Amino acid sequence: QVQLVESGGGLVQPGGSLRLSCVVSGSIFRLNVMGWYRQCPGKERELVATMITTGSTNYADSVKGRFTISRDSAKNTVYLQMNSLKPEDTAVYYCNARTSGGFYNYWGQGTQVTVSS
Repeated sequence: QVQLVESGGGLVQPGGSLRLSCVVSGSIFRLNVMGWYRQCPGKERELVATMITTGSTNYADSVKGRFTISRDSAKNTVYLQMNSLKPEDTAVYYCNARTSGGFYNYWGQGTQVTVSS
C-alpha cells in the first residue's frame, strides 16, 4: 500500500511563501514521476509541477518562476516551494506519484492553501 503524506499548507498573505512536503511510503517501485496538482475554486484539477527520476521538471505556465519542485530521495520526500503567492493560487494542493505511463497512480489527501489579505 502506497501512502502519500502531505504537510505545509495553510493561510498566507499575497506575496508570501509556503513550502509543501510530501512523504511517500510503501512499495514505490517504478513510481518514477512525482508531482503536485491543485484544484482552484470553480476549476478542475490541474498540473502544477512534476519531476521525474532524472531530475527533469515541468511547470504550469501560471507558476513558472515562482514555484519550485524538488526531492530528497533519502527521505522519499518531494517538496513544493511556493513564492510570491497570489490570491489565484488559492486551492487544494495534491501530491501525486505515478509510473511513467500512469497505470499506477497515487494521490495524497490534499492540503488547503489559502492566499488572502
